[in-house]
Amino acid sequence: MDGQPLSALRDLFGERLFTSREQRICYSYDATGTMSLPDAVAFPVSAEEVRRTVLLANEHRFPVIPRGAGSGFSGGSVPVQGGLVLSLERMDRILSIDTENLVAVVEPGVVTETLKEEARKRGLFYPPDPASLKFCTIGGNIAECSGGMCAVKYGVTRDYVMGLEAVLGTGELIRTGVTTVKGVVGYDLTRLLVGSEGTLGIVTKAILKLIPFPETAATILAFFRSNHDGSSAVAGIIRERITPCAMELMDRTAIDCVREEADLPVPDDAGCALLIEVDGPRESVSTEADRVEQACRQYGAIEVGRAGDAKGRERLWTLRRSISPALRKVNPVKINEDIVVPRSRLPEMMAFLADVASRRNLKIVNFGHAGDGNVHVNVMISGTDEEERRRADEAVSEIFGKTVALGGTISGEHGIGISKAPFLEMEVGPLGVSVMKRLKGCFDPNGILNPGKIFMEEQMAQR
Repeated sequence: MDGQPLSALRDLFGERLFTSREQRICYSYDATGTMSLPDAVAFPVSAEEVRRTVLLANEHRFPVIPRGAGSGFSGGSVPVQGGLVLSLERMDRILSIDTENLVAVVEPGVVTETLKEEARKRGLFYPPDPASLKFCTIGGNIAECSGGMCAVKYGVTRDYVMGLEAVLGTGELIRTGVTTVKGVVGYDLTRLLVGSEGTLGIVTKAILKLIPFPETAATILAFFRSNHDGSSAVAGIIRERITPCAMELMDRTAIDCVREEADLPVPDDAGCALLIEVDGPRESVSTEADRVEQACRQYGAIEVGRAGDAKGRERLWTLRRSISPALRKVNPVKINEDIVVPRSRLPEMMAFLADVASRRNLKIVNFGHAGDGNVHVNVMISGTDEEERRRADEAVSEIFGKTVALGGTISGEHGIGISKAPFLEMEVGPLGVSVMKRLKGCFDPNGILNPGKIFMEEQMAQR
């Protein structure tokens, strides 16, 4: 970016345009640790400012990279081709919560936990719950179609987005979707924008579905001797026609990373744990929890316990949410993947992961949302050994290949970004990639929005 576009951006944003190196570094990376310095960072406070920014970008041909909280694990908000990071963190208003129609209207910078708490005060529930909910934003959740621990029962972000206001790559402001329960007029542009990683449009407002808050919940922690036993129990519990609101698997290494902080007693022969929660009306939850405990024992649990109160439940969930940041006890660098396989194939996938770790002499830690087949595969490396890094990269490729072969997907909630772009065609095929690129061209003909993401070697159109 030369002086002319920077001058125009300064006129638009004033002191809300950051250009110093120190300021730009803060917006140069996400949770992957990948860094690329933007030319500037701007903080819009309205859809009109976003629209005018994109018009400037088309006129002067500079990239615009939408950013929420930078908590993504695929490099989606990293400005790999420089340009302007458009941080939406100051567009953080909850515009309305309609308790009659069960609808919330929010700006993209609203922190996910803030919305969940405001809904709860009104007896309502916004179910998507990524592990980063205390700081990630709704706009980022929409861009990546975030999931979380409740997806097994309640679904993911796309299931709660009823409509959007967004600025397309042309600078046009579009409104999609409805505020009603039903609506099938034309193409579903809302669902197309959800999960598009800021490559088709920049969300400036979201209409979100809410549901009644569950009356109560019960949380069960079950230990198994092996990952095979624990993952077999996942399919077994579903086979018993039990639908938990969450069912999380943790292998022994993941448990050991957080057990001291949580003061958690773990059986010596435990190789795996399942953290399971059921929710709903008070009279049914106790019965469901009993059935879960019985099913766990039936499928090989060596110890099963239930949290005695809300404080105990929160302690168990804090343990689960603490795993990811605690993994650096194993090794300092984390390659974090989020594969999904059909639940019935989980035992096979877990055995394959153990085989890969053994054959390639790598430390691989597995945990995640086993209730929907979503496993966070963490290849832990030193970061200083090039040969180890090569083995890790080869392991990731092998794991993705096996995932697709089992009828799964290479990303359940992190998105493609830059980290999985080389593997996109492995899952969707050449025609799938071609159709996606054609859609990108319709929404963003000059390639202004988040270039270099999803598609390999994608470049912005030159003037």
